[in-house]
Amino acid sequence: MGAIYKKELKSYFTSMIGCVFIAIMLVIISLYFFVVNLLNQVADFSTALNAITFVIVLLIPIITMRIVAEENRQKTDQLLLTSPVSVTKIVLGKYLALLTMYGIVMLILCTYPLIMSRYGAAELAKSYSSILGFFLMGGAYISIGLFISSLTESQVIAAVVSFIVMIFTYLMASLAQLLPSDNISTWIMMGGLVVIIALIAHVMLRNFIITGSIFVIGEAAFAIIYFVKPSLYDGLIVNILSWFSVVSRFGTFSLGIMDISALVYYVSVIFVFVFLTIMKIKKKRWS
Repeated sequence: MGAIYKKELKSYFTSMIGCVFIAIMLVIISLYFFVVNLLNQVADFSTALNAITFVIVLLIPIITMRIVAEENRQKTDQLLLTSPVSVTKIVLGKYLALLTMYGIVMLILCTYPLIMSRYGAAELAKSYSSILGFFLMGGAYISIGLFISSLTESQVIAAVVSFIVMIFTYLMASLAQLLPSDNISTWIMMGGLVVIIALIAHVMLRNFIITGSIFVIGEAAFAIIYFVKPSLYDGLIVNILSWFSVVSRFGTFSLGIMDISALVYYVSVIFVFVFLTIMKIKKKRWS
């Protein structure tokens, strides 16, 4: 795993992608820091970070698009699959390389609250809590981008799909408020969700039996629930989308609250998408 980690990390800096990513992140964040915290004399760095969560959605697809897709395109993934290194270590090495590059930005940001503290009483607890939340949110988005990159051979497709998925999760809480909350509309939307899950399972497994089973069982279960107790569907899709919102979890950290549930949520997202990436690559080895 160490060799994969070093190779990936080195490739980002030799190709300048890593340097450009870090530079753009720091320029945007520093600009907001200067305007919000220094010019307007706001002692809480989380205020600036709250205003730039969109930066992650814009920039992370750029660094994750090539991580697996490029090897799929060049067929160099076959060399990794036949190497003595396990798929788990390969994926973890790639993920940790991306996380390290993102972590470099976070380490530099840790100096910003200290700069403020030299000129007044900065809210260090809230500032460093928000930096931790920003790091975890970025780690979750990186794992999503890693998984999407493993699904295709095209960097462009990986970047575009990653951006669409991430912008959807970014706007998820707001979009949830626009959806109808009556039980029949929720039932229809849950049925559509089953279709999406079945399609994702088919893309990953290419097994019609498993895909069909997911579709039939899911649709039957939601239909039974609707006819037995339709009140369970009232506002359900809104609550689900709000709960799954990646960005909304950052809000607790920006308030200086070390929310264990938000911490577990981010770690769970990272685990799930890294695991799905491992399973996707393992499937290629088995086939």
